[in-house]
Amino acid sequence: MHYTGTIWRPPYESDSLLLEATAGCTHHKCKFCTLYDDLPFNFGMSPLRDIEDDLREAQTFCHDPVAALTARLRGQSTAGAPRRVFLTGANPFVLKYDRLVKIAELIHQYLPACQSIGCFARVTDVTLKTDAELTALHHAGYNGLTIGIETGDDEALAFMHKGYQASNILTQCQRLDRAGIQYSFFYLVSISGAGRGEIGARRTAEICNQLHPQLIGANMLTIYPNSALYRELQRGTWAEESETEKYREMQTLVRELTIPTTFAAMGASNAFHLYGELPQDREKLLTAMDRIITRVGEDKLRQYRTTLPHL
Repeated sequence: MHYTGTIWRPPYESDSLLLEATAGCTHHKCKFCTLYDDLPFNFGMSPLRDIEDDLREAQTFCHDPVAALTARLRGQSTAGAPRRVFLTGANPFVLKYDRLVKIAELIHQYLPACQSIGCFARVTDVTLKTDAELTALHHAGYNGLTIGIETGDDEALAFMHKGYQASNILTQCQRLDRAGIQYSFFYLVSISGAGRGEIGARRTAEICNQLHPQLIGANMLTIYPNSALYRELQRGTWAEESETEKYREMQTLVRELTIPTTFAAMGASNAFHLYGELPQDREKLLTAMDRIITRVGEDKLRQYRTTLPHL
């Protein structure tokens, strides 16, 4: 399989076949992001011949009796035909319609059991497709996009150089809704900065409540020394929330969301993992966060955060 640099995927794509369609990010300007700094370029497309070679390899592996026997001897589950493919890279959905369709055709040719194709996407990627193209992509198998909206706070979006506003999130994801393409959101806790976390949470909920995300994944913003945000922090032009403030921000988001969706704080940046279905698990989630704040306290939360693995 062809892979370039570190490969990132959402936790819920663990059973998907990871197929490299792109490497890097077309935007590559977010102040907090260092995920693709190990690449010698900002963005690249995988040649179709590499994609086809990878699919041929996956097809062979799925039907390889030696691989199945080896897995059994090791006590591992045998590999079945993939039912879902996840295209890797920061935002493969930026690819032109014709190329995305061609990739889908190759996937279905070599892996006919595949039922859906997912990937990371930027809000701006959706603007490049017409409504008819989005509907056709859904019929081609594209479903379950993961979109790092980060926040619905325009001030934070502008400061972090995200390249879009909250109104763009609303407009473009409504287009996905109409096309039948499902999606999940990543939300970055503390992106609005000290004193503004609950403001950012309310504004995010206002946007999400007009949409249909399957899941809203909350992750604690991690500030790496090689990021532009770290330099802002050092200059005093931006301040991070306290640890307890971050959990109050998450509480505000959970409290303000009125849509049925899954709420998850399960990533490595979260000292405590939280998971529930809204609205039925709202009070359980709020109570769990209350306990974290009152029983653990600021010092312990900071201690837990500093011992998390460095990604």
